[in-house]
Amino acid sequence: MSFACKVLASFLLIFIFSTKGTAPKHITILGALDHDIDLNIPSFQMNDAIEHIQWNKNEMRIVQYQQGKIHDEQKETYQLFLNGTLKIKRLNRSDTGTYKVIIYDKDGKNVLEETFILKVLEKVSTPVISWNCINKTLTCEVTRGTDLKLRLYYNGRSVGEGQKVITHKWNANPNGSFTCTANNTVSEETKTAVIECPGKGLDIILILSICGGGLMFLIFVALLIVYISKRKKQHRRRNDEELEVRAHRKISEEGGRKLQPVPGSAPQNPAASQPPPPPSHRPQVPGHRPPPSGHRVQQQHKNQKQRRPLPSPGTQVHQQKGPPLPRPRVQPKFPRVATENS
Repeated sequence: MSFACKVLASFLLIFIFSTKGTAPKHITILGALDHDIDLNIPSFQMNDAIEHIQWNKNEMRIVQYQQGKIHDEQKETYQLFLNGTLKIKRLNRSDTGTYKVIIYDKDGKNVLEETFILKVLEKVSTPVISWNCINKTLTCEVTRGTDLKLRLYYNGRSVGEGQKVITHKWNANPNGSFTCTANNTVSEETKTAVIECPGKGLDIILILSICGGGLMFLIFVALLIVYISKRKKQHRRRNDEELEVRAHRKISEEGGRKLQPVPGSAPQNPAASQPPPPPSHRPQVPGHRPPPSGHRVQQQHKNQKQRRPLPSPGTQVHQQKGPPLPRPRVQPKFPRVATENS
């Protein structure tokens, strides 16, 4: 019985050690988004006895080395080096997964198997620090980053922690240096800002300055409105004066046209406007016999028809514009005088 127990115990020890040696190993690799990464095989050195190297992603072959030649169907994404290292170009989120390398020698013996767990992380962005002296608050914010940690320091002393945003509120005078640090396993960024907030007296001065500036602006706007209105009134008055001048000029031109004589009208004879002298005072040419009385009456009657009627004495003569209007003519009745023959 003792011998059988010893044999059974030896088999159990062999099984335990064999299973312990074949336990799978995983290597965790962290890569930065949009950056290249190399998967190096630890404790491996390439030699002439190695005949086959194969890389798989999630149990699917992506690239291999066999009999001195590299077969890479996806050159844009993967690159295999002669020492067995796999290069992944420009990581994206879909590259996260399990990568496994298998190596054989010329005899077909499995020399090495290694598994890598790749996690793609986004690099953190530079923190942004903003503050408000009236509300007495300070904010540190990060917009990008995977699994990041955010820390805020005031004059070297930690005052807050977070992941994306840290808001700090102070009671006393906050003047000093604030430092905000953001980091993850693939990157780290830091931002520092010096804050100077005015005291209460300066706050009042600032408020009064703002009010004074607003009042000056209102006064300026009022003066501008008054100036514009005055300019409009002056422009309107100038237009009215121009219209009046044009109207007077037009009236004077029309009056001048009316005073001009009508073409074709005979000028007035100044001698015709004078009354004829009485017949007894008319000069007679010596040696000329006066015509008979009947003939004299007819000639006088004919001359009266051709002559314009004279205005009565004592009446005012008004100058008429344009051609003279016709007046009714009254023929005087003369007494019948006996002819010279009778």
